[in-house]
Amino acid sequence: MNSENLVKMANQISLFFEGQAGPDAPAGVAEHLRKFWDPRMRTAIIAHAHAGGAGLRESAARAVALLEAPAP
Repeated sequence: MNSENLVKMANQISLFFEGQAGPDAPAGVAEHLRKFWDPRMRTAIIAHAHAGGAGLRESAARAVALLEAPAP
């Protein structure tokens, strides 16, 4: 899966959580990505974020940063 598709999916997930959780959206997005994305997908979106994160919504970018932290 290429980074363009991963960005699109992460942004769609973040839009949902922004509507549901407001300012807590990044935590919800990160939890969703941990639960439902394949580890290779998570690794790829983290690498994309490290390369500048082009196209990621703010809440999606913050969620990806949370993926690098140990799960609570």
